[in-house]
Amino acid sequence: MLTLTSVEMNAWIAGLLWPLSRILGLIAAAPLFGNASVPVRAKLALGILLAIVIAPLVPAVPAADPTSWAGLLILTKEMIIGLAMGFAMRIVFAAIEYAGEVSSQTMGLGFAMFFDPSTRGRSSAISQFMALVATMAFLAVNGHLILLEALAESFITMPITDTPFSSNTALELVRWGGRIFSAGLQIAMPIIAALLITQVALGILTRAAPQLNIFGIGFPITLGVGFLTLSLVLPYLGAPIVNLFNQGIEVSRSLPRASNPQPAAAGAQPPVRPVVPAPG
Repeated sequence: MLTLTSVEMNAWIAGLLWPLSRILGLIAAAPLFGNASVPVRAKLALGILLAIVIAPLVPAVPAADPTSWAGLLILTKEMIIGLAMGFAMRIVFAAIEYAGEVSSQTMGLGFAMFFDPSTRGRSSAISQFMALVATMAFLAVNGHLILLEALAESFITMPITDTPFSSNTALELVRWGGRIFSAGLQIAMPIIAALLITQVALGILTRAAPQLNIFGIGFPITLGVGFLTLSLVLPYLGAPIVNLFNQGIEVSRSLPRASNPQPAAAGAQPPVRPVVPAPG
């Protein structure tokens, strides 16, 4: 007759519950997986499926009761690690959306605001367009699969432990958050430069012909130059966006190690890091 002790039951529950908390944290915060249009049941089902697949490969977990304070602290820690990994990748999409926001404001489309279902807020039309382009590029280079592979690798590079957090995680995430503005401005720089030249030309034209109604022709000219520049620049945005994806995935890999500087389990070697391929 098969008999199970409470210690064995707790070990089985903890072996599935703690990896599940990290997986659900990433699914809740990562782009594409954490989109508000994805049903909660689908996210939960995906998380449970991934936990069933990954849990047998996870190194030995601490011998702690999942219902105790120590178990709850481990559960919270794993959830925060998953959220941090997903949020690191979310910053990449935020940088691309910020590029669209800056371009829209420069073009004069700041009044064209729409409801964004992914963020449940209002964003410009160009920003939503750039977000859709980034999503298609993310799927085209299998970034969602590489992100899940980085999640599975994190259980080897940073096993589940009961040690407290290190302050390096928050510091790394804050530093990476600065890429929203730097990368966003770099992506939007061609449109900003073209519109700046257009504004200077309109200013010279106004000084040369004061009787010209600059307010009547300035807006359509600026709008047309903005759309023309966007259409010309769009084919060349593949390499910068893919490079940004690579940086986001590398930061997602490094955050679990920063949260706990202890070495990985003995004999465990992380798999080879995949790199998002550049567009052909």
